[in-house]
Amino acid sequence: MPASPIRKLVPLANKAKERGITVYHLNIGQPDLPTPEIALDAVRQLNRKILEYSPSEGIKSYREKLVKYYDKFNIDVTADDIIITTGGSEAVLFSFMACLDPGDEIIVPEPAYANYMAFAISAGAIIKTLPSSINEGFALPSVENFEALITERTRGILICNPNNPTGYLYTQKEMNQIRDLVKKYDLFLFSDEVYREFCYTGAPYISAFHLKGIENNVILIDSVSKRYSECGIRIGALITKNKEVRQNVMKFCQARLSPPLIGQLIAEASLDAPEEYMLDTYNEYVERRKFLIDGLNRIPGCYSPIPMGAFYTVAKLPVDDADDFCAWCLEHFEYEGQTVFMAPASGFYTTPGLGKNEVRIAYVLKKEDLAKALVVLEKALEAYPGRIL
Repeated sequence: MPASPIRKLVPLANKAKERGITVYHLNIGQPDLPTPEIALDAVRQLNRKILEYSPSEGIKSYREKLVKYYDKFNIDVTADDIIITTGGSEAVLFSFMACLDPGDEIIVPEPAYANYMAFAISAGAIIKTLPSSINEGFALPSVENFEALITERTRGILICNPNNPTGYLYTQKEMNQIRDLVKKYDLFLFSDEVYREFCYTGAPYISAFHLKGIENNVILIDSVSKRYSECGIRIGALITKNKEVRQNVMKFCQARLSPPLIGQLIAEASLDAPEEYMLDTYNEYVERRKFLIDGLNRIPGCYSPIPMGAFYTVAKLPVDDADDFCAWCLEHFEYEGQTVFMAPASGFYTTPGLGKNEVRIAYVLKKEDLAKALVVLEKALEAYPGRIL
């Protein structure tokens, strides 16, 4: 089981704080924007005599309300297609457990969300990664590269769109290429779409459910964590029109009894958040994205492509080892009582040697803090013994 590149340096960050150092957390996608007031009201006004089990597939009224939410994105599903999970993480894990036998393989473009590897290991499955390049903006690798990895044990393709950790947004052409592969080899398409609200191209959002001819192959992963700043309530969803897959998933759902009751009540209330809430959130991330990317690319030796979705970027730094640099920033460096906490990008790759001079940065801090963090990063790069000139 791999260690989390996002959290493995937390002990060093905690020790830095104990020394009185301000740590700017750019390592984790924990938004600092407020949770919708209507969701907090659902907590404050909770008036129940029993906090009972919920149904294993989730509360029906919440699933029915989600149908209307997805309809706004032209995603045509029914309440029966939706299974509520304990966060998007459980949705990924249960989809793997339900669809993959030990030794089965799935293909994942990398860099990829590190916990996918952990969930695959838990299911006894094998992830085959297909490297994308920062020099090409992390565009989808070619169809030929996909097909070179397909064997008789290949069961699926996993994508994250918009992407964590890169912020890349797949184009219609790329999504059509994935569709054609799924259809040609009769594969599952596991599609993590938790960042769909945060697309910055102006082009229509493309869901795996928009791809014609593979409706029964698609398993969509979703979560309220980033959408409403509700990471802590642990509510996600697994959505598929494949009845056999749902029946298999339900075995795991029943084994864990039920998803969080109070979390579902909060998530259901959140669906009534005013449009202004989502618009303000979107606009804030647009501004932060521009501010961060402009600032990074002004630092000598740094490079980041412009992410078109989510609230992350993978940046190349002028260092010999980003893992060492990130740890060094927390253990040995401070500038005016401040330091930065970033996630080494090597943990988002499985191909040895890739991401060695890259970091993932989450722009989940207000611009004033991002400005300070950029100054600290530049000063750290100037002082780092392993800087590449």
